[in-house]
Parts: sequence; structure tokens; C-alpha cells
Amino acid sequence: MNVLTTIAQLREVVKTAKYNRQSIGLVPTMGYLHEGHLTLAAHARSENELVIMSIFVNPTQFGPNEDFESYPRDFPRDTELAKSAGVDYIFAPSVEEMYPHDGGITIRAGRQAHILCGATRPGHFDGVLQVVAKLFNLMQPDRAYFGQKDAQQVAIIQTMVRDYNFPVTIRVVPVIREEDGLAKSSRNIYLSAEERSQAPAIQQGLQLAKRELLESGSVESAISLAKKIIHDNTDGHVDYLMILSYPDLQEVDDQTDQIVVAAAVHIGETRLIDNLIFSLKGEIIHV
Repeated sequence: MNVLTTIAQLREVVKTAKYNRQSIGLVPTMGYLHEGHLTLAAHARSENELVIMSIFVNPTQFGPNEDFESYPRDFPRDTELAKSAGVDYIFAPSVEEMYPHDGGITIRAGRQAHILCGATRPGHFDGVLQVVAKLFNLMQPDRAYFGQKDAQQVAIIQTMVRDYNFPVTIRVVPVIREEDGLAKSSRNIYLSAEERSQAPAIQQGLQLAKRELLESGSVESAISLAKKIIHDNTDGHVDYLMILSYPDLQEVDDQTDQIVVAAAVHIGETRLIDNLIFSLKGEIIHV
């Protein structure tokens, strides 16, 4: 496995792969890899002749008071984990390499970005689309792999790919969980032992919301019950807990088929997100 740090190096690898008609699988990450990332890499390895993982903590998706500087980083560890997962190349550019110029041209995420995480993180998804668009243009992947845990992000990226005709297939991999149901995340390391013991209540609340929605058809009742589970079993507070159609992220109505129940909860200083996506027939959907 080789590490690429410049765009020029990356272009040479992509040029050679295209010349040899090798399929390229892209696994975009911000590093500090965990099992979720490695599962993405495993899926990419099974479907492509060349697997490239990006490791880049993207500053444009962090707000002024968010944790860009303190975001966990351990590149030597990431390198070993990526190698064990069958990654062929890591693309790990500096901020200056990725953003050498500012010509004032921006990408604006649409209506999907103004709810859920986007409601309290203005500009976040603009930054996500900016870096993802650059990675797509640089790597020209046949397939790109994202985790369902960031369901809103996936929906917005799928919309950009559809509306702007990016020649890439988006593969979405189900949420990877701890044994007690907590969604794996790089930010879980910030939880104290007590906070960690409370965190599985988020997934318990989402499961209850799903059951209540399927039984009663009431979005309001489902949300209320889920919030109660979280409030009764954690010291945290709910940032949002919403039930929407998926992937368009609008209010549920008679035409809705697929549902997302999504939550963000602050436990201590850590903001955790999780979701369930299912059909109104109760079938779990991996988008």
C-alpha cells in the first residue's frame, strides 16, 4: 500500500488505472479509522480492482465553534488499518494541497441541508459537497462508499450526483454498531464511562419510534416516546429527533414509502447521531 500526499501523485495513479481499465473504488474518510470505515473498505475491495481511501480532515465542513483542531488524528494507526483492509492507496493531502486557491466559487447544498444536522450546523453540508466533489473529480471513481450512519449526508450526496450527472455509483453500507447497539463513531472516544453506558438509549429510542409508527401511524406519538426513552435513560439532551421521508427528507404523507428516524443527542460534550431507515411495511432498508 502506498501513501499519496499530492494531487499530482494521485492523478498519475488514476491515469494508470484508467489506461489499464481498472475499476476504482473510493472510500472517503476523515481518518481515525474504526470498524465502520474498514467495512466500507471491505465493500470497496470486493467490487473494485483498485481501492483508494482518502484521509483528510476537511476544514470547510467545520463551523467556527466546532472541533476541527481537536478532531482525533492518528495517521500511523490509520495506515496500518487501511493496509489490513486491502486498501491500495491512501490519499492524505494537506489543507494547502486541497485548497490552494479561493476563487470565490462555492457549492450550496439545497433544502435537504436545512434540517436535522444542518439546522444547527449552517454551511456544514456545503463543505461536505465541496470536498466530495473535489474527490470525485480527482479520483474519477466508479463507485464511492459511504456509511448509512450519516444518512442526511448520504441523501445530499446522492442528490448532487443525480442532479449534476457525476459518473459515479454511490454505495451505502449499513450502520456498524457496538454489541449494545451504539453506532460506532470516532467521537465515541470522548465519552466518559458513565456517558458511554447511557449512549445505547439513542438506538433504543429509535427502535421504539419505529415500532410505534408502524403500529399507530402517528409520527407525533413515535417521536414523543423515543424522546422519553432518551430523556429517562441519559443525562444528555436531544438536539433533534425527527421522522421524515427518505431520501427526499420531507414530512411523511400518504405518498411516503421509505422512512428515516434520525436523532442527534448531546451526551456530555459529545454529539452523537444515529438513524433507522425502513419501509412502511417494516422492512429495514439499507439505502
